[in-house]
Amino acid sequence: MSPEKLARMANQIAAVFAALPEDEAARNVAQHLNDFWAPAMRAELLDLIASGSGRLHPLVHAAVPHLRRPAEARA
Repeated sequence: MSPEKLARMANQIAAVFAALPEDEAARNVAQHLNDFWAPAMRAELLDLIASGSGRLHPLVHAAVPHLRRPAEARA
C-alpha cells in the first residue's frame, strides 16, 4: 500500500477519536489498528512513523506504544 494511502487511513481513524482526551484517544486509535489492520499494514505504518513522516496525525504517533507489533500479532 502506498505511504500516502496508509497515512490517510490512519489519519481518518485518528480524526474519529480526536474529541476524546488524548490518552484515551491514542488507546482507541491503537485498538482499532490492532483489531482491523493486518500485521503487514501495521508494520508499514510503524516504518512510516520511524521515517519521521510529518503526514501523520499526532494521535497516530501517540498510539504507537499501544500498537501490537506484527510479530506479536501471530502469538
